[in-house]
Amino acid sequence: MQMTIRGSLPQIIRNDADLYEGNLAAYFKAVFDNAQNLSKFYHGFRHMFHVVWLCYCACAFYQRPGFNQLNRRQMRNLLIAAMFHDFNHPGMMGDDDLNIERAIRGLQKYILPEDAPFLAEIVLIIRATQYPYVVPSEELELSALIIRDADMAQALGQAWIQQVVIGLAAEWAKEPIEVLKMQPGFLKGLDFHTSWARQMFPQKDVDDKIAESNELIQLLE
Repeated sequence: MQMTIRGSLPQIIRNDADLYEGNLAAYFKAVFDNAQNLSKFYHGFRHMFHVVWLCYCACAFYQRPGFNQLNRRQMRNLLIAAMFHDFNHPGMMGDDDLNIERAIRGLQKYILPEDAPFLAEIVLIIRATQYPYVVPSEELELSALIIRDADMAQALGQAWIQQVVIGLAAEWAKEPIEVLKMQPGFLKGLDFHTSWARQMFPQKDVDDKIAESNELIQLLE
């Protein structure tokens, strides 16, 4: 059963629940006003802030009694990284190392003075999202593992056909059926690294999505 975390995007940005240090209003404005990829079919606003929301869910998960594995500063670093992890992503296939550099340049441009001492830590979290992965998961801190899991989880959403299949097809200049046929293989290799993600996205959900993908492929052939 998936966990339910209540909180609208404004509530998360304002930090109404006082979960992490400060608030993210300045960063939300920086991304909303300046990111050039907000309207991308997949790597746009919807994906960027879905990752923010999932990372917020993870922060709440790890603040439960008996966990307390992230302090308030670490949670702030994670959420800032989530906001910027795809900043100015061009939506093209390949060269994800260049996409990461674009995101880091955006973060460096808009980093607040109070967060500048933690810039290197936030950059490491962003770098964890480079795909295919270049840093083994066992070498990553919890924050980096969380964003890595959150970045992959949109494939399990209810609107995955529109957002993932059709969205990536548009960005990659492919036919939607080509991207759809990639989904079973991708999902079979989907390996969540955190206890939060494994609880929020149990293996049954992954198996059901694989079956759904295969059934849709059969209907289209």
